[in-house]
Amino acid sequence: MIELSLIGIGTGNPDHLTRQAVKALNAADLVLIPRKGASKADLADLRRAICAEAIKDGRARIAEFDLPVRDAADADYRAGVDHWHDAIAGVWKETILAEIGDRGRVALLVWGDPSLYDSTLRIAGRVARTLPLTVRVVPGITALQALTAAHAIPLNDVGAPFLVTTGRQLRDHGWPAGVDTLAVMLDGECSFLGIAPEGVTIWWGAFVGMENQVILSGPLRDVADRICATRAEARARHGWIMDIYILRRG
Repeated sequence: MIELSLIGIGTGNPDHLTRQAVKALNAADLVLIPRKGASKADLADLRRAICAEAIKDGRARIAEFDLPVRDAADADYRAGVDHWHDAIAGVWKETILAEIGDRGRVALLVWGDPSLYDSTLRIAGRVARTLPLTVRVVPGITALQALTAAHAIPLNDVGAPFLVTTGRQLRDHGWPAGVDTLAVMLDGECSFLGIAPEGVTIWWGAFVGMENQVILSGPLRDVADRICATRAEARARHGWIMDIYILRRG
C-alpha cells in the first residue's frame, strides 16, 4: 500500500511550511518533484530548496518527473483537462512504482493548499484506481491568504459573503449576483478589464509571499492598466507568473 501525503507548501516561501508539513516530509520514503520545462525551472528549484531545508536525516529519496502539458488548443476545455489529468496520473504511478514499488510513504509538494483551485486530489483519485493507496492532506497557506496578508486586509466585509472564482468565469459570465467581494484566481488575461470599474477596488499581487512579491491596489479605474503592465513585465522577467486579486464593490 502506498501512503500518499499531499503537502501544502504555501507560495514558495520556506517559512510557510507548517510543523506538520516538516514532519510529513521527514517521514516520507519518496518525495516527488514535478518539472515544468526550462522556463519554469525555478518552480522545481524552490521545491528542491524546501526539501533540502526541511528533510534532516536524508532518508527520503527525491524523484523528479516531467509534468505533461495540457493541450490549450482543445476546444473542449473540460475534456482537455480530463485528458491532462489522466496523463499526470500515469506519470505519478510510473514514477512511484519505478522508485519504491507498491509499498511506502510518498510525499508530493503542492503550491498553496490542495483544497483550493488545485487538481492534485483529483489526480490522486485517478492513481488510486489502479494503484492501492491512501491519501493524506497536510494543509498549507493559500495564495488567497498570502494576498490578504500582503495587503493587510480582511477578505470579507462584516457579515457579508465573498466568492472565490476564476478569470475564465469572470470573463464568460461577468460579476456574479449576490456578492460584492470576489477573489479571482487562475486569470491569465486580466479579466478585470471587462467589468465596469465604477466603485470597484482591486487588491492584486504576484508571487505573493515570495522574495519577488509585487502588489498593487486602488480604485480599479486608476490602477487596472498599471497592473496589466506590471504583470506583463514580471512574466517576461521570470518566464512565468502566479498572481491573484480581490475585487470589491461599494
